[in-house]
Amino acid sequence: MKLEAALDAYLEHLRSERQVSRHTLDGYSRDLSKLLAFCEREQIAAWAALDTPRLRRLIARLNLEGQSSRSLARLLSATRGLYRYLIREGHCQNDPASGLTPPKGEQRLPKTLDADRTAQLLDGAIEDDFIARRDQAMLELFYSSGLRLSELVGLNLDNLDLGDGLVRVLGKGNKTRELPVGRMARQALEQWLPLRAMANPGDGAVFISQQGRRLGPRAVQLRVRQAGVRELGQNLHPHMLRHSFASHMLESSQDLRAVQELLGHADIATTQVYTHLDFQHLATVYDQAHPRAKRKGSSE
Repeated sequence: MKLEAALDAYLEHLRSERQVSRHTLDGYSRDLSKLLAFCEREQIAAWAALDTPRLRRLIARLNLEGQSSRSLARLLSATRGLYRYLIREGHCQNDPASGLTPPKGEQRLPKTLDADRTAQLLDGAIEDDFIARRDQAMLELFYSSGLRLSELVGLNLDNLDLGDGLVRVLGKGNKTRELPVGRMARQALEQWLPLRAMANPGDGAVFISQQGRRLGPRAVQLRVRQAGVRELGQNLHPHMLRHSFASHMLESSQDLRAVQELLGHADIATTQVYTHLDFQHLATVYDQAHPRAKRKGSSE
């Protein structure tokens, strides 16, 4: 099977069978296009002919050209995914990326807001109108439950249980997890949902435009950025609220495994960047630790 045809088949497998997000699919496509171009320059006609020394040479060259360690790690991860597919389909017997690691680079810590800046963002005066209530509910939910942008955009009404303070999200790899929703976020959602119902929504999306359509990722990013400029005088993006959630939870609880579960990280090493099990346990840790999740009566 020719290089490009096999790569196209793998990307289609990711799209249709694995049902990865468009963002993830685009990333894999970009990374594997680099690998494809390298193979063509090296006159490698089949994926089975790519060996570890030549792949190591590609990684070294990209490193010299200024590619970050993180980018090279992502390329190797994409390559391993491709070869798992090719081996399963009988096109290859070995993975040339097995055992390869990217050159170590300086680890960039995620940008976060401290608790005071987060309170400044969320505790300002709110107009009692459609857009203000919707945006406040989005901000509170991002920070309350550590959602990814794709998870918030994909939320439907039947994913919310405000009575019990829970939200069910579909994360990476089509994995579902159930998360606590803090008191402040529940209040913001309860104030938003009646206004949402008046907009004649086209489907069950929790967050919609004034025309009743589900908000897309770009629209949510824009609203979060505008809130950051208005309230904090700085650029703000949804992932910064997720990072802040994780950082503040770890500072208070010191429970790395619980935060890993809440964030939906497959590997605890991903969660460890924020450091220098059952759901009931996670809910208890959340209630005790999250700055805006205290139940009524806990401090009154």
